Amino acid sequence: MQNGILRSRGATATGEPADQGPGAVGLSVVIPAYREEDRLGPTLDVVRSYLDSHVGTGTEDWEVIVVDDGSPDRTAAVALKAGVDEHRIRLVQSEQNRGKGSALRLGVAASLGRRVLIMDADLATPMEELARLEKALADDPNLDAAIGSRAHRDSAVERQQSALREVLGWVGNRVIRLVAVRGIRDTQCGFKLFDGDQARAAFGAARLDGWAIDVEILQYFRRKGWPVAEVPVRWAHQDGSKVQLLDYLRTLGELMRLNAGGIAVAALYLLASLYLYKGWWGDLDGSILAHSLQDQNQWEWFFGVTADNVAHLRNPLFTDFQNMPDGVNLMGNTVMLGLSVPFTPVTLLFGPTVTLALVFTLGIAVTAWSWYWLIHRRFTESRWAAAAGGALAAFAPPMVSHANAHPNFVVLFMIPVIVDRALRLCEGRNVVRDGVLLGLFSAYQIFLGEEPFLLAAMGMLIFALVHAYADRETARAAVRPLAKGLAITAAVSVPLVAFPLYWQFFGPQSYHSVLHGEGGAGNPLRALTEYSARSLFGNAETAGRLSLNTTEQNAFYGWPLLALATGITLWLWRRPVVRALGITALAAAVLSLGPRVEIDKFGITVPAPWRVLRHLPLLESVIESRVAMVCAPVFGILLALALDRIVGFRAREHRFVGYLAVAAALVPILPLPLVVEERDPVPAFIARGLYEDYLKDGRSLVPVPLPDPRYAASLRWQSGTGFGFKLAGGYFNGPDGPDRVGIYGARPRMLSDLLRDMRWGTVPPPDVTPEMREEARGDLAHWKAGLIVLPVAQERTPELRGTLTSLLGKEPQQVADCFIWQVDPV
Repeated sequence: MQNGILRSRGATATGEPADQGPGAVGLSVVIPAYREEDRLGPTLDVVRSYLDSHVGTGTEDWEVIVVDDGSPDRTAAVALKAGVDEHRIRLVQSEQNRGKGSALRLGVAASLGRRVLIMDADLATPMEELARLEKALADDPNLDAAIGSRAHRDSAVERQQSALREVLGWVGNRVIRLVAVRGIRDTQCGFKLFDGDQARAAFGAARLDGWAIDVEILQYFRRKGWPVAEVPVRWAHQDGSKVQLLDYLRTLGELMRLNAGGIAVAALYLLASLYLYKGWWGDLDGSILAHSLQDQNQWEWFFGVTADNVAHLRNPLFTDFQNMPDGVNLMGNTVMLGLSVPFTPVTLLFGPTVTLALVFTLGIAVTAWSWYWLIHRRFTESRWAAAAGGALAAFAPPMVSHANAHPNFVVLFMIPVIVDRALRLCEGRNVVRDGVLLGLFSAYQIFLGEEPFLLAAMGMLIFALVHAYADRETARAAVRPLAKGLAITAAVSVPLVAFPLYWQFFGPQSYHSVLHGEGGAGNPLRALTEYSARSLFGNAETAGRLSLNTTEQNAFYGWPLLALATGITLWLWRRPVVRALGITALAAAVLSLGPRVEIDKFGITVPAPWRVLRHLPLLESVIESRVAMVCAPVFGILLALALDRIVGFRAREHRFVGYLAVAAALVPILPLPLVVEERDPVPAFIARGLYEDYLKDGRSLVPVPLPDPRYAASLRWQSGTGFGFKLAGGYFNGPDGPDRVGIYGARPRMLSDLLRDMRWGTVPPPDVTPEMREEARGDLAHWKAGLIVLPVAQERTPELRGTLTSLLGKEPQQVADCFIWQVDPV
């Protein structure tokens, strides 16, 4: 300070502050002003009178800081004159007009108050409303800010803005709540009371110069976990507003700038996802994901049949278009109603292949961004550390493996949102709201994927128990709000999912479990340390020996990443959250080994923890190797925490070593594009609708071979042509036998098994007996068959044609590219 003038960022401040240190004054009032020569004087008189009457007359009771934002009129002179009359009124003057955000930043930086009030010069909100804000802070010691809200139901808007301003304000508010600050209904009311130190920290970190500064500050408070309350106020529009139409557009631009980092991260995730599927997007109609087995055909059928059900107002939980006449319990199969229903217009317009490609591509990118959002919000302020963590969580080797075939295991954008809402419940700030939202989010996730939700819940439970043990004081404080919130969650979610779950477990074609053999389906120990088929350092042959198939490479993190995660855990062990993350990853890895572990080196087998859990309800159907997928987001969070620390190392050599360790762990598992291959075309007999002349009365079409888990291309005959007929056989989960044990595909029958085995060359053409003819007729009658279709160009067609001719007692017709037999009704 020189001669009573403070210089900062091209600004000058006049007037003598009561002391040189923050906190020396009880209340600082910051008023940004631009071209306010006419009403600034009366405003300062009102403010000074109120503060003297209600705050105090002492030198250290209050101060008013007027920030002249480069006004061309006498605004500064008016403020200087007021400062002569009252030394507690000070002027901060900007050399040029830069905007409200710049003015507030300068004013708050110059403030000394233990609390800071920012207000507009037009007194749209009367000074008397300060009492409401102060009461809100006094009533809740946990609050760090109280902001005036015109949207509060108890607010009184005494004079409305023009209709155009109302519409623009409403649209702008919705955009702000969507992209920047959820949960705050009015960010732009110019009457806000902050804790002084936190206000100076927030405005000191701010970068926006315009009207969106309010959003940036509230976003900073949200990111820091500093609670903010909206308080009802009186408000009246004042003539002479400085907000013009172009300012709304500039504010939108500032919002984009405010979220530029997040938008850039989202764009990078989308590019990564497109890179993963670049071969498929190059020829959606003519190619298929080579490692999808038959799951791409199945998932396209799921999206297609859901769209058809919605379009025809049929029950979306059941269909008989597959497995005629018994049908398929769609709730018992993962048809992702949470996406397949909203995507119905896309499916009807462009077909289920486009829908599935969009769900995969966008879903993985949005999932990565969702993990990034959680990590950035909860674990690190470093945007790029959080981005790296989100990328690892969504593009880890097991996720890329499932990206071949299982959208329900890679489109997991709701899981981070659910985790965040559960953490909010533990904080106990708004238990009712958070419990309701958690209930809605949980119900929605059930319609996206139940098994991933179950695995996530297991991971969350392990994390919670370990963290509670490591930080018992926090755990004790969280018990009551968490218990209350979970009760509310159940009250909201159970009614929403009760009937669909009842249908799933007790409705038509329901089943009670899907067994995976006595030995289970766990990961071999080596699967944790090796690389997957589609990792940069991976070997497809090695990965294939250590997994069920290419879509179930559920670990394969590689020993460098496991070593890095272990090192990070030990390095940051003192932090309870790190201890909980590390032990959660270890527990998930151990559980994924299945009921027993084979130690090849010593030729022994030892029991493993999954042995205790494998027969519990719900868990009995889980492929236990998938539990290792829980490690992916855990490793992502640990990576973000480590990068956040590494970037802060002072020594360049230390930073280099840290980044080198991270690169050594991540480079080997960088994903390669998924492999595609040429797809079998739909026969012209089906594609051109020629079957319509031969298939009558709603009877089923029997493709040769019938669709099953090994070969389900005929599902595309149906889904790719608008569901004009019903199919015998199928690829789905359904019941078998009196115990209704879950199996993949339809119940086996003589004719379907024979045609399958002949198609794949595992049996020669049989000598047809009368008993076989009778049994074949019984199978056709069960399927309500009307037409048998054998593509001419299919392998082993001559053998299949001869056997069917012998079984049916008549030669087929050739129509276009298929041999067909019409089946007489029984």
